[in-house]
Order: sequence, then structure tokens, then C-alpha cells
Amino acid sequence: MSLEQRFEDAAERVKTLTKRPTDLELLELYALFKQATVGDVNTGRPGMFDLKGKAKWDMWNNKKGTSKEEAMEAYIKLVDKLLEMYKDEEEEEE
Repeated sequence: MSLEQRFEDAAERVKTLTKRPTDLELLELYALFKQATVGDVNTGRPGMFDLKGKAKWDMWNNKKGTSKEEAMEAYIKLVDKLLEMYKDEEEEEE
């Protein structure tokens, strides 16, 4: 399976999480996905009243210079980690 296929698979698998990741984990997922699909941030930073937009932009901007391939690999690893973490928590609850 190619890196792109593994990345697309991870993007689908992350949607199967039954527990919501933390805000920080969601921001990291967002930033890695954007870096992998768009590249370096290509928009202006949102205004001061758009707190969510600024947080997303800042996290993405922190990935500046990361290659598409590196971002894809990091995204795949993060999805695998989240699936494993939240799977374990669900099993413990049962």
C-alpha cells in the first residue's frame, strides 16, 4: 500500500473513533492533515475573535517546512495511537 493510500485509510479510520479526542489531539490531526494535503499554511491568521480558527491556524503554522510525506507519516502514526488509546479505554469500560 502506498503512503497516499495509507494516509487516506487513516483519514477514514479516524472517523470510527467512538470517544472524542482531546482538543489538542484534534488540533494536531487537523494540522497534520492540512500540511499533508495543502502544504505550508497559505492563508492569513484569523482575527482576534475567531479563537478556534486561530488555534487551528497556529497549530498548522507550527508544521511549516514539514514535507507532505513527513506529515502523512505523522498523521498515520497519530491516528493509530488514538485508535489504540481509545480502543483500550472502551474495553476497560465494558
